[in-house]
Amino acid sequence: MSWLPFSWGLTLLIPPVLYAVAMLRFRQAWQQLPALPGLSDQAQKNQADHSILARELPKLSVLIAARNEAENLPGLLQDLQEQTLPVAQFEVIIVDDHSTDATAALVQQWAKKLPFCLRLLALAEAPGQGTGKKAALEAALAVARAPWVVCTDADCRVPADWLRLHALAAANPATHFVSGPVRLTGAGWLAQLQALEMAGLVGVGAACIAQQASTMCNGANLGYRRSTFQAVGGFAGNHHLASGDDEFLLHKIQQRNPGGIQFLKEAKATVSTAAQGTIPALLRQRVRWASKWPHYQTTAPQRLAVVVLLANVALFLGLVSLLVWPVLWPWVAGGWLLKLGADMVFLRPVLRLLGRGELLWWVLPLQLLYAPYALAVALGARRGQYQWKGRQVK
Repeated sequence: MSWLPFSWGLTLLIPPVLYAVAMLRFRQAWQQLPALPGLSDQAQKNQADHSILARELPKLSVLIAARNEAENLPGLLQDLQEQTLPVAQFEVIIVDDHSTDATAALVQQWAKKLPFCLRLLALAEAPGQGTGKKAALEAALAVARAPWVVCTDADCRVPADWLRLHALAAANPATHFVSGPVRLTGAGWLAQLQALEMAGLVGVGAACIAQQASTMCNGANLGYRRSTFQAVGGFAGNHHLASGDDEFLLHKIQQRNPGGIQFLKEAKATVSTAAQGTIPALLRQRVRWASKWPHYQTTAPQRLAVVVLLANVALFLGLVSLLVWPVLWPWVAGGWLLKLGADMVFLRPVLRLLGRGELLWWVLPLQLLYAPYALAVALGARRGQYQWKGRQVK
């Protein structure tokens, strides 16, 4: 082999090596995530006594922003009705973000029959509060009665122990922010690939929290102290962005309280939500997520993004290089094996927690589709415009 292809092959191998090292470190961090205190067998028996719960666990305010969610809200409200946390321990605040369907009427109907306190706010009644999820959450925070808030989305489903586990995490006075696991559901190849991608995001976010270098979380399953939200300035500085109600806040709290962030590594705390049903809908959602990346103020997410990008570019360039230098196949194969092997090693325990171990079979298909998928998202994010819930967002 001549020097040029040899050096090029070595260059292509470096990014997958760096990626594999990062994933192995993430796997180690995932394994070291602490369990929730108070989940011993005896503690779980004691938790059956609601009087003990009332004395030891903080009360919660559950915040839900809703826009045209009349079809989805009944499922979530039913789940909240079945929580193992006593109803006196939590309230639910739903903020109607200018819905054009029966969202408000549905919430009012359910409020009459639910055993817990359910309140409805309407952004339309407060013009100065604007629109969008951040405005809805701020409106809910302004009237919330509990010291700790828990957030999810109107189209999610939550398990019966969800709030109890959040309350256990919130009981630690050193904890300021809790990120929980999210699982995508749905049938078909598109849903499977999305579910695998989401599992990777959940796992990396949890591992980074364990390393005290928090990068990502999901607004469908998180909680934080109201006092901490106020102390870091809430959403100030990123009001102009439609996305980021979760991660910008996470980064602010990370800077102020680096040891005060916890990942809720409990299968019974996993929130489920449906995958996007079509490729255009998926791209719109991912473009919305990607629109906030250039505005990150911390370096940890940027470093991670560079490593991931370089590894995927290297795999793509390796396949292209084989057309010119077929002799490079050992280097290219080595890069692919390192990348895919690291993904499988890291994802296995994450998928086990989410109850989706069968998704490991989709690692290779996702990798093959990732380059055009990432390019489409990047181009869409550069345009800076997308549609979401019937709104044109800039």
